[in-house]
Amino acid sequence: MLRMNFLKVMLLVLFSSVTVGHVLCESHWPTWRGPNGNSVSSSKLLPTKWSDKENIAWKVPIAGDGASSPCIWGDSVFLTAQEGEKLLALKLDLKTGKNLWSKELSTGETIRDPLRGKPGDQRRRQKFHKLHNLASPSPVTDGKAVVFLFGNGDLACANFEGTILWKKNLQKDQGVFTIWWGYANSPILHENLVICTVMQDSLEDLEGEKAQSFLIAYDLTSGKEVWKTPRKTIAKAESCDSYTTPIYHKALNQTQIIIMGGNQLDAYDPNTGKQLWKKEGLNGGRTITGPTVEQNKVFATQGMRGPLVAFDLDKSSGLLTSDKPVWEYTKNTSDSCCPVGTNGLIFIVSDNGFAQCLDASNGTSYWNERLGGDFKSSPMACNGKIYFTNLEGVCTIVEASKTFTVLEKNILGEGVIASLAVAQDHLLVRTRKSLICIGNPFSN
Repeated sequence: MLRMNFLKVMLLVLFSSVTVGHVLCESHWPTWRGPNGNSVSSSKLLPTKWSDKENIAWKVPIAGDGASSPCIWGDSVFLTAQEGEKLLALKLDLKTGKNLWSKELSTGETIRDPLRGKPGDQRRRQKFHKLHNLASPSPVTDGKAVVFLFGNGDLACANFEGTILWKKNLQKDQGVFTIWWGYANSPILHENLVICTVMQDSLEDLEGEKAQSFLIAYDLTSGKEVWKTPRKTIAKAESCDSYTTPIYHKALNQTQIIIMGGNQLDAYDPNTGKQLWKKEGLNGGRTITGPTVEQNKVFATQGMRGPLVAFDLDKSSGLLTSDKPVWEYTKNTSDSCCPVGTNGLIFIVSDNGFAQCLDASNGTSYWNERLGGDFKSSPMACNGKIYFTNLEGVCTIVEASKTFTVLEKNILGEGVIASLAVAQDHLLVRTRKSLICIGNPFSN
C-alpha cells in the first residue's frame, strides 16, 4: 500500500511538473505564441463566435498602448503597456479582469522619425515604427516568476505578488541598440534561464564603433549573467535586424532554440549558448516573421516578404539534414505574421490579407484566399481551426484543412496588433485600447 501511494504521488509530481518550451496544461499560456511557442492551442472548447457585445466574459481598458501579448499562468494574466513615457507591468485576474497590481518599472522615450532610410550616424540609435512602441516584447512566466522586457532594454523579474526581484538594462550593460525600427524581441525561459536576443545593424560599413548582435542568458533567480553568445551573420545594415523571438525544438537527444534573422536561420543550445547549426544566405532583408516547427521541419520566411523555406531536421539530433531547403514558396508570403502548422499543413497570411494553406511535406498550395484587411497578428491553430485576426480586430476563423471554408467572421470594433492568447477555454485579445476575454463568464 505504501509503495502504491508513493507511486501515485510520483505520477502526480511528474504530470504537474512543467518547463516552458514543452507541453503545458491548458490553463497556461506562459509565453508569446503559447506553451510551445508555435501558436497552437489544445483547447477543445475555445469560442468561435463573438462580437463587441456577444460572448464577452469581460473587457477592461488598458492604460497606454502596446503590441505585447498577455502571458497567463492559472488565473494570473500579465501584460505590459506604455503610457506616455511610463513603462508599465500589469497583473490581472483571469476570471474577472480585475487589475491586481500595476508597476511603473521605468520610463523611456519612443523616438519616431518619418519612415525613410537611416543615413549615416542615424543608424547608431533605434527609432520606432508608428505601429509599435516600447511595450512590444511580451512577458514570460514559469508559474513562480514573471519577466518583463521593454524596447529601451529594461529587463525586470517579479514574483506573482509584484515584488521586483531584479532589474537590469540591456543597452546599459551590452551597448546601445542599433536596430532600425524599434526593439521588439520577446524573452523566453529555459529551466532557470531567461534568454534574450538582440539582432541589429552591425554598422560594419560605417567608420567608427561597430555593434554586435547576440543572445544572452540570465539566471532567473538572481539576474546574474550566465552566458552570452555573439550572433555573427554576413548581413549588412538594415538586413541585420530581426524582430523575431526564438522557438524551442526538442529532438531525441537535444533541446535547441531556433532563430531567424540577419538572412540566417540557426540554432543554439539553451544551456550554454553554443551554436548548433546555421544556414546562411537566406537573403531578404530585415526579418519580422519568426520560424515555426511542424512534422520535424523548420519553416522560416526570408525577410521583406521573401520565400517561405522548409528544412528537414534530424529526429535524433535536431540538426539540419541538408543545407538545401526541402521546398520554398514565394507567392503572397508574410512580412510580419508567423506561420502556424497543424495536421501536416502550414498556414500563412500576408500583411495585405492573403491567407494560404500549404502542404508541410512538399509546399503544395491548396488554397490562397483574400480575407480582407491588413494583418500583423500571427494566426493561431486550435481544434481543427485557424484564427486570423486583422488590424481592425476582425477575426476570421477557417477550417484547418485543404479546402478553404470560412466558419465565422467576428468583429470586435477595436484595432489589434498583438497575437492571441488562450487559457481555460477562453480567448484573450489585447487591442489598442483594452484587454478582452472572450467566452462565457467564469462561474464563481
